[in-house]
Amino acid sequence: MHHSFTRRRAAALGIATAAAIALAGCTTAASPDSSTEASAPETPAATAEAGPRLTLTYDGGIAVLDAETLEQVADLPIEGFNRLNTAGDGQHVYVTTVGGFQVLDTGADGSEPALTDTVFEATTPGHVVRHEGRTVLFDDGTGNFVAFDTDALLGAEGLPELEAYESEAAHHGVAVELADGTILSTLGDSESRSGVRVLDDHGHETARFEECPSVHGEGVAADEAVLFGCEDGVLTYVDGSFVKIGSPDEFGRVGNAYVTDESPIAVVDYKDDPDAEGSLLHSLAFVDTASVEDGAQLDVLALPDGVEYTWRGVGRDDAGDAWLLGTDGALHHIDVETQEIVASFPVIEAWEGPAEWQEAHPALVIDGGSAIVTEPASNSVHRVDLATGEVTATGELPGTPNELALAR
Repeated sequence: MHHSFTRRRAAALGIATAAAIALAGCTTAASPDSSTEASAPETPAATAEAGPRLTLTYDGGIAVLDAETLEQVADLPIEGFNRLNTAGDGQHVYVTTVGGFQVLDTGADGSEPALTDTVFEATTPGHVVRHEGRTVLFDDGTGNFVAFDTDALLGAEGLPELEAYESEAAHHGVAVELADGTILSTLGDSESRSGVRVLDDHGHETARFEECPSVHGEGVAADEAVLFGCEDGVLTYVDGSFVKIGSPDEFGRVGNAYVTDESPIAVVDYKDDPDAEGSLLHSLAFVDTASVEDGAQLDVLALPDGVEYTWRGVGRDDAGDAWLLGTDGALHHIDVETQEIVASFPVIEAWEGPAEWQEAHPALVIDGGSAIVTEPASNSVHRVDLATGEVTATGELPGTPNELALAR
């Protein structure tokens, strides 16, 4: 049956604030209560000025820094491998940990940073997607996902009002809600992933596309042109219709999209060797979503010799251009219109790719006119002026940085 979808308020699923205590019995992650108790920063919260916060995971904890000065504001202990996603409300970060998506209050308003007791319960928490004031959290372990207002955590206690959905089967998936309430969610099971379905604002399936093998990731470009990566190209959803754009190579896997709301050009990672080991990639690709109906192509840019990257090393700036953190230690400025590297700034020492994607390696996030770059080899993080390449601030960390998220 195609319509195995159900939609209901979270209360019907038994998702409530009390579900947050699910973490308390886990041995691979600190419980919310113990984390919060032990999370007081070395500098009293009263002396911390309000402002944007940068959060970084390391083995055993999460460091919270002033995003401008990169001075440490708090050090929050938490065990296990934990991922970070910006909540999009300027205050919170989602910690993808054992038990679900735990809410971290960064203290961007000048309050004391803390791992809160609020947890969106999930057996295998996965993708976090924000778009047009709505957030969707996907549980890979069940295929279930929930949608809610992005700013609903501000000034609230516990979980916000949720709308809950089910997939046909559990899989490593993703979903996004568009401005009119339409939801696109991936199709797959524990063995394979095949495509994307469309749900209207009442939860009824209206369309599906099932020829996107290994579908992964999503991105929403200008005019709500949606992209999903496939093993052999890109699947787009534009003006209510699916269009598949094939890769120029026999094997051309796209896994992640880097987009902005203003630019019709999507930048995607690109892998042309199915037998390549490790996480390093040597090509980027571009899709002009404004020309999908006119036969858009997947244009591939091969990077210079000695320059490779991982999915953590690409970002877009306010002008829509792309920035890539290469294994040569440089930030490379890419004009997405001409698809050329127009400038390169050395920032950190050259580095080698991780054997497994979970291992700590340099990462990048763009913050206005600056880039924030981690350097695991020196347990540090740098803020770089994108106009000049100058390192304007450096922060020392209590451990080797892995994931990072910005709350602004």
